[in-house]
Amino acid sequence: MNQAAAQGVTTEIEVAGEVNTNLTLTVENLRAIGAQSARNLPAAASNALAEPYREYSGVLLTQLLDKAGLRSERKDDWRRLYVVAIASDGYKAVFSWGELFNSRIGRGLLVVFERAGKPIDDSEGRIALLSTEDDRMGPRHVRWLKRIEVRRIAD
Repeated sequence: MNQAAAQGVTTEIEVAGEVNTNLTLTVENLRAIGAQSARNLPAAASNALAEPYREYSGVLLTQLLDKAGLRSERKDDWRRLYVVAIASDGYKAVFSWGELFNSRIGRGLLVVFERAGKPIDDSEGRIALLSTEDDRMGPRHVRWLKRIEVRRIAD
């Protein structure tokens, strides 16, 4: 791994923005919440010869959002929320409240810390985000995950 990638390795993530409680979580904190597994995931569509993702373990993003509590000042205000997953290298992936809490996408969106029973390595940042229910997994696979930011659509 090159030095630039090594500098981007993440060992903790923040959950912040339109939440009641900001969180800073390490791999140990995530593991204590309770891991779920995703198995036999396909290789990225952009590289048909790549090894399948096999098995990842992590915590559902919705669990972390529930733990932080979504800020709501008016009835149904939460429907205007969206989440931006931000990597240490600046890469971003976006998810709407509806995707997270009202579709299969949310049931397959993991903040991962293990691959095939071992800690994920520096090439993914120790903590990453994986959307297992997307038709094309690659675009919303956030390596080096450092921040989960909840934002509100302006009126």
